Amino acid sequence: MITFLAGGTGTPKLLAGATAQFDPSGLTVVGNTGDDIELGGLLVCPDLDTVLFHEGDVLDTGRWWGIEGDTHETNAELQRLAEAADLDTGPRYLPPREQTRGRPIARWRRFSGIAEFMTIGDRDRAVHITRTSLLDEGKTLTEAAQLLADAFDVDLTLLPMSDDPVATIISTDEGPLHFQEYWLDKADSNITGIEFRGAEEAEPTTHVLDALDAPVVIGPSNPVTSIGPMLAVPGIEQALERTPVVAVSPFIEDTVFSGPAADLMASTGREPSTRGVAEAYPFVDAFVLDNDDSTDLDRPVIRTDTRIDDEADSKRVMTAVVDALGELGVPV
Repeated sequence: MITFLAGGTGTPKLLAGATAQFDPSGLTVVGNTGDDIELGGLLVCPDLDTVLFHEGDVLDTGRWWGIEGDTHETNAELQRLAEAADLDTGPRYLPPREQTRGRPIARWRRFSGIAEFMTIGDRDRAVHITRTSLLDEGKTLTEAAQLLADAFDVDLTLLPMSDDPVATIISTDEGPLHFQEYWLDKADSNITGIEFRGAEEAEPTTHVLDALDAPVVIGPSNPVTSIGPMLAVPGIEQALERTPVVAVSPFIEDTVFSGPAADLMASTGREPSTRGVAEAYPFVDAFVLDNDDSTDLDRPVIRTDTRIDDEADSKRVMTAVVDALGELGVPV
């Protein structure tokens, strides 16, 4: 049994190597939900869906989001209607009073569907309609995730980090932005801080806590906005302190592979480097670093080529993860 913490694309890229070496039924993925938003009345869970689509063999791996070959007729018509009606096509938050009305949801997660600033495909949209309808029928997010995993014939267990809403808010010189607005529309904004809104009131489910009893692997995900929301939920970091944990650095010394991890780490006072990742993860027992990363850490280190562009890369890095678990005396 192995549990992965997943956000963005780093850990999902590692899963191909994991499922090639282990029975997927013995693998669990705990997904970040801090990126989730409600768009046009539908709950969109980007990090859960990346794993769902990847393991369901439908992920668009050119973009690492959405469904391969999906059509975008609804999205295109939403854009046309907004332009024809001379409506603002930027991200449009619902009014503050609507952020918590109806279904319990963290503030700053609710966006109008006008012009739909996220590009959602038609088959992708069917997933969000189904998920939202299951929640409205009284299912938890955990139950909805399992039902969708069954629909995509996913063998591993896919869990949200909590059934309670958490919103990753990026403080900028333009004001607070939900992570999706920052990432998709205003990534050039100057970051002044990070908040995981709702995390203090959120709880990990018993399913998550049970999964964290197994050895844990953190892929080369963004430490701040992919893993940070999970660590902000009371009980999760404490559980990680009690179990063997191996992490793959998303940096080669001070060079990040992709994404905004460097800027986000710097904004939270962390050195944007492998050393900074190690400081952010005091509960990690061993690291997998790139061959070109000479960072000296106070924990066991296994080195390999950590770039993951295809399944062969994923298998190579996962082999290094298994070796790191071996260094900790964990039989896998």
